[in-house]
Amino acid sequence: MRKSGLPAKAWVLVADGEKALFLVNDGDDIDMNLRVLRKEEQENPKAKEWATDKPGRMNDGPASQRSSMDDTDWHELEKERFADDLADRLYKAAHKGAFDKLVIVASRVVLSSLRDQMHQEVEQRVMLEVPKVLTGHSIDDIEKNLAAELDEA
Repeated sequence: MRKSGLPAKAWVLVADGEKALFLVNDGDDIDMNLRVLRKEEQENPKAKEWATDKPGRMNDGPASQRSSMDDTDWHELEKERFADDLADRLYKAAHKGAFDKLVIVASRVVLSSLRDQMHQEVEQRVMLEVPKVLTGHSIDDIEKNLAAELDEA
């Protein structure tokens, strides 16, 4: 048997901008056995579906020239907001003592947002961050990917 390196009762957060899986290792550091604690999903339409009008225009100064302005990327903002909610949930769980160790497997956008919003109490418990999107994978695939990442770390 190959040592997984993930301690018993450690939490694993697998997330992208629209879906998150909170997992717990019911096995031990030799034989990982992840179980779903909670699954969260948010509807986040593509950016073009958020747009209602043409991009705005603004004057470039005293001349009559006008430049277009970029639309707000509501799709990306919702991903960041979702990550903020995840950071808040992790803080509440850590504060209650729900986990001692945490592994985060998330898209780069979500991982970055999580880092920005993560409370120090949660930061101290993070043992590994993996910049991958595994939300659409089976638990078995997540375990295999995580074992490989832990082996490299």
